[in-house]
Amino acid sequence: MLIQENIELSKYNSFGCKATASYFCTVKRKDEIDEAISWCTHQNKPYLLLGGGSNILFTKDFKGLIIKMEIKGIKLLKETPSEVLISVGAGENWHLLVKYCVQKGWGGIENLSLIPGTVGAAPIQNIGAYGVEAKDSIQAITAFDTHTNKWVVLQNKDCHFDYRNSLFKQEKNRYIITEVQFSLQKQPTLHTDYGAIREVLHNKQIKQASIEDISNAIIEIRTAKLPDPLVLGNAGSFFKNPTVSIEQYNQLKQSHTDLIAFPISDTQYKLAAGWLIEQAGWKGKKKGPVGCYEKQALVIVNYAQASGKEIFDFSEEIIQSVQSQFGIQLEREVNIV
Repeated sequence: MLIQENIELSKYNSFGCKATASYFCTVKRKDEIDEAISWCTHQNKPYLLLGGGSNILFTKDFKGLIIKMEIKGIKLLKETPSEVLISVGAGENWHLLVKYCVQKGWGGIENLSLIPGTVGAAPIQNIGAYGVEAKDSIQAITAFDTHTNKWVVLQNKDCHFDYRNSLFKQEKNRYIITEVQFSLQKQPTLHTDYGAIREVLHNKQIKQASIEDISNAIIEIRTAKLPDPLVLGNAGSFFKNPTVSIEQYNQLKQSHTDLIAFPISDTQYKLAAGWLIEQAGWKGKKKGPVGCYEKQALVIVNYAQASGKEIFDFSEEIIQSVQSQFGIQLEREVNIV
């Protein structure tokens, strides 16, 4: 395994921010994980696992080893008349996996079309969109446990999945995911409850939607409202949608009758972070090379070679502004380095 020194990282993160890794390697086989971690231990250097770089903000140089995950492969492990079980390498592109499954007629992840990043990053963040989360289809995960230096297979229930959260996020850097197993359905339950999906299907006069129809509708929706990171540096949604108690929701609703929120249990509501940010006056606002995207307030954009520190500071101003106006503390979804 080749370990390179002083590697510039702007092409490895979707914000396009400049930063330097003291050491850098790519892993294409499981045994190279052991080798990379062993090197870090003997050199007394920290490590950082990097997938597609679409959910990370470098605010400074990284003084350890960047491990670029490039383990590929899609294997059919089991097939029945109603479902399939597949194993996917952590370095596979997420959207290409979704397209592959849609083409095969395997349903379950079509609502997660066009989400950037790699398969290995999907469980960490428990990525979700339009009523579906990655955890709904994940059956098991193979990972290297850096605390015990052993390989483990974690079942879905062991992963502590929650909204934009998981065991892998809670115990940051402990587990290096190399393979994810997905259980997918041949006759899936379709999720078309969101108004935007229904609108696209209606406009196309589609009455009996297929998983391909849903995937195409979501690609159309996301393309229309989200900037292409190859054109404008960004990491998609920068903030999580905050959850509040029903009491907080009722108080906010009294003073903000157009509040956008969704019940998630008998005691909690999820607020639309984009609505909060927009109401605080940030949608379309620019400060130097950084701005809040004009079509989607959740997205922070690098307009002109902004540094990671400038983007971070801009996000902090948004957090303080929303806190001041609504009493709600926004949480960043993007990983900060």
